[in-house]
Amino acid sequence: MPELRSAACKARLESKQLAELNPQLRHLNKVKEHDLIAHKRDKLGVAKGNVCTNKEVNKEPSANKNLVAERKVVEKPVGVKVAEASTGGIPETVKVGRSPVYRIERKLGKGGFGQVFVGRRVSGCTTRTGSNASEVAVKFEHFKSKGCTDGPPYEWQAYSSLKGCYGLPSVHHKGRHGDYYVMVACIAMEAIAILERIHLKGFVHGDVKPEKFVLGRPGTADEKKLFLVDLGLASRLKGTSSNQHVDYDQKPDSFRGTVTYASVHARLGRTLSRRDDLESLAYTLVYLLAGGLPWQGREGDTKSFRVCREKMSTSPKSLCFGCPPAFKQFVEIVVNMNFDEVPNYSELVSLFKCLIEPCNPVLPISVDGALKVVRKHRRSTVNFEYNEQPKKKLRLGDPASRWILVYNPRLPMKQRCHYNVSDLRLSRLIDEGVADNGLYISCVASDGPNQWAVIMNAGTGFSDQVHLLSDKFLHQEYITNQWKKKFLITSLSGAANGKSLVVMSQGTSYTNQCYQVDNSFPIKWINTKWKEDYQVTSMATSGNCWCIVMSKNTGLSDQVLELDFQYPSEGIRRRWRSGHRITCAAATPDQVAFILSKTKVKYIQQTGRTAVFPTTDLEKKRSKHLYAESICYGRAIC
Repeated sequence: MPELRSAACKARLESKQLAELNPQLRHLNKVKEHDLIAHKRDKLGVAKGNVCTNKEVNKEPSANKNLVAERKVVEKPVGVKVAEASTGGIPETVKVGRSPVYRIERKLGKGGFGQVFVGRRVSGCTTRTGSNASEVAVKFEHFKSKGCTDGPPYEWQAYSSLKGCYGLPSVHHKGRHGDYYVMVACIAMEAIAILERIHLKGFVHGDVKPEKFVLGRPGTADEKKLFLVDLGLASRLKGTSSNQHVDYDQKPDSFRGTVTYASVHARLGRTLSRRDDLESLAYTLVYLLAGGLPWQGREGDTKSFRVCREKMSTSPKSLCFGCPPAFKQFVEIVVNMNFDEVPNYSELVSLFKCLIEPCNPVLPISVDGALKVVRKHRRSTVNFEYNEQPKKKLRLGDPASRWILVYNPRLPMKQRCHYNVSDLRLSRLIDEGVADNGLYISCVASDGPNQWAVIMNAGTGFSDQVHLLSDKFLHQEYITNQWKKKFLITSLSGAANGKSLVVMSQGTSYTNQCYQVDNSFPIKWINTKWKEDYQVTSMATSGNCWCIVMSKNTGLSDQVLELDFQYPSEGIRRRWRSGHRITCAAATPDQVAFILSKTKVKYIQQTGRTAVFPTTDLEKKRSKHLYAESICYGRAIC
């Protein structure tokens, strides 16, 4: 897939250097240290965690009951004074919430989850007791320690519940030291506001990532103002004349963007819309906050595919582990958006507003634009509610395979379904169906080694049929010989062990046929054959290997593709509304593909997805004159 690469940054917020795109702008990741260093400490590991100060410091370590987390220093931040090595990366001073500033002195003790130090108030107090004591105990605890798995340490709750208990010290201050998440929250709010303006103007940015955010020049009124630059991959969201939302489409070979931050829909070649900018922003925010993304560092020819697959299999909870809840909520909202959905920008901004309120009015980045979005929403008569129509959540981080069936309406006819058929029984069942009822195979599938599913119909229109169970995927010599006898492929399937079942028939309308076997979905080959008036008539998989069969004179037209890492509900519904119907399907353990075509006869189509073979469902559908036309087994849920 074509990939536009740009110089990747590692969010080096501590850099002394000032990179200016023009006299007014500077890269967000290269601002002056005095702008960001106070907000960067947790990311670099100088001190990040939860802080409490207790009543007074005794000489014995057991008297120290305060809370702060420690993180291993990844690299030494420029311009920040770090305590001696004996303090293990603890900062020279600490302040949380409304607490005074304390200078960190000698270590009092160390345990499995934290370290305790003497904290001496920097100025203005000689009191020995109380919340303003000149000397306190400060405990540092890593924000990702076992005690902080789901938020603040449980110890905080224990101290609050036991407040005033005889024999226990008082905890005066507690909180998180190092508020870099505040800066990222500011970036989130302003970025959402900027994207709203771009979307209102009828455009999608198309390449949102950390390098595209810059701040104004130091010493100017725009010093803390966020800018989004580079519209090289921008595209229209609305038509130039109609002002209507652009039409939905998918072209898997047309991806442009940066693999690491691109939305899954963009990587799959779907038309860009608002949701794609917001999903890219979500990855950008997690990168800035966590220092990386799970799929970074992938290399090789299949990098783009593997990154996209990993994004789909990573749940918002897993992606945002250790981040404030607002970030997970943001990811959940944007990855579940529909193609033409208008997001509630104000609600998205409000997710992060609570993170910055304790730090007002001293914020590292101006959020004036974001606050205007919130105020505008309050004045608006339009009320957007995300919970108005609850959506089925996607990307749960639990991929699963399913039987996928496509049902078409037909006049009453005989249909026989066989499931869990072994290699030895396969030929006998097929021969019996032909001899007893004049049934021919319409579709085949497999959900494991030596396990076949076969559907036979009386209404196929075939005059003769042959089949081959082979140990390889596919048996080229057999297919070539049958082509010479005027038999053409009408159905096929592969198995996980590399075997294949090919069904070839006479009596079809096809005049020419070709096929392609590939380790990845061969969209370029399909596009080439479409231009030569071939249409896809069958698909199959074996493991992660694909086989596509294309024929001429099929009676089908205007074929389109839906390719995804799960069942593409929205895409199929949109294709149905445009007059397309599913004419073949196949799936691997990673992906599922549907070919939809325009047919001469219009009809209502249904699909079904089940964990076990749907014998009962097939019977119920037949009673309503709905018959299985396509069947496959593979990835359907992420």
